[in-house]
Amino acid sequence: MKIAVIGAGIGGLSTAVGLQRAGAEVTVFERASEPRAGGSGLSIFANGIAALETLGLSEAFDAVTDAGVEGFAAGQRLADGRWIAQVPNDAVGALRIVDRADLHRILLDALDPGTVLTGSEATVTATDGTLTVEEPGSAGSAVSEHFDLVIGADGLHSRTRTVVDGETVAPRYSGYSAWRGITSVPVDLSGEAGESVGHGRRFGIAPLADGRVYWFAVANMPQDAVFADEKATVEQMFTGWHSPIADLIAATPAEEVRRTAISDLSRRLARFHRDRVVLIGDAAHAMTPNLGQGGGQALEDAATLTVLLGPLLARGRAGNSAEDRAELEAALQRYESLRRPRTQSIAQKSRLMGQVFQLESPLLAGLRNAVISAVPSRLIASQAASVQKWSPPSV
Repeated sequence: MKIAVIGAGIGGLSTAVGLQRAGAEVTVFERASEPRAGGSGLSIFANGIAALETLGLSEAFDAVTDAGVEGFAAGQRLADGRWIAQVPNDAVGALRIVDRADLHRILLDALDPGTVLTGSEATVTATDGTLTVEEPGSAGSAVSEHFDLVIGADGLHSRTRTVVDGETVAPRYSGYSAWRGITSVPVDLSGEAGESVGHGRRFGIAPLADGRVYWFAVANMPQDAVFADEKATVEQMFTGWHSPIADLIAATPAEEVRRTAISDLSRRLARFHRDRVVLIGDAAHAMTPNLGQGGGQALEDAATLTVLLGPLLARGRAGNSAEDRAELEAALQRYESLRRPRTQSIAQKSRLMGQVFQLESPLLAGLRNAVISAVPSRLIASQAASVQKWSPPSV
């Protein structure tokens, strides 16, 4: 089976790894001159870890992450450092924090040489698997290529999504943006991580395996806000917040502090596939990062698609006979039935979580904090577990 993947992000690359190992002939088209990954970390919970295991990537992933993060105090703190909610260590479940650059490298190394074509603009022109591809040095000229399956992994601003859904689904700005960074040196966290909340602002802390720290800072602002100095702006916004927030920002090179407008999809998609075109990751279900599930859900997509297409690939079939076409359609339908309800539910919960934690009113924020403090920690843990519980489908 000849498969095209549009987009070399985590979702696209992990899907390519799984399908290539299962026997498909895979080509990944990436419009950028090189895959982009660095500058931030990623929380991978039990569901993402299970997906990586399904894809055969556990060993490489374990080599760059550390289970010690599971022993850190986690939950929500106030700006002065007082805890308002803590999740019991034995209820956190599996968790790893990975530098996105490391995960990207693992995925690229797992692919056959020449699988990823950078600087290649690929556009779906028909749901039968036909692509228009403009390659580097082609001076604007494009060629038409046909694939047995096209996987749209082209992110929040996916053009493949329009072909599948039938209409353009615009991104929806959340009302807040996030700075992300990784310290250049180890910083002592005294065994405490998690998130600190204020009025329309939040700060998150997550330790990496080598002692460096991934952090993020969130603030309400217009989508088109402009700051002359991003690092200085973060430092000013979080002046006076508890230790070691100032140290984390100071330990991050200014050029590595990047801000992203946080958006999700303006509506739920009615479908994730049409004919021989299927969506994964942000192209299908872009969500805000408030539950730390964007990467995990993309990995689940990759593992699910790999498992469901496995029987067809194992027989070396391209899906072109009537019987094969029916089997391919059945696999894609099952993928959609498994992935659409779960991802859309998580996206909705994540958006609601962001609205709650970005409250600016001191009165409403105080009420929020009081309610969170009153919720039993075991209930918080059980809610988290309901999102993080996942296993690959049976075939």
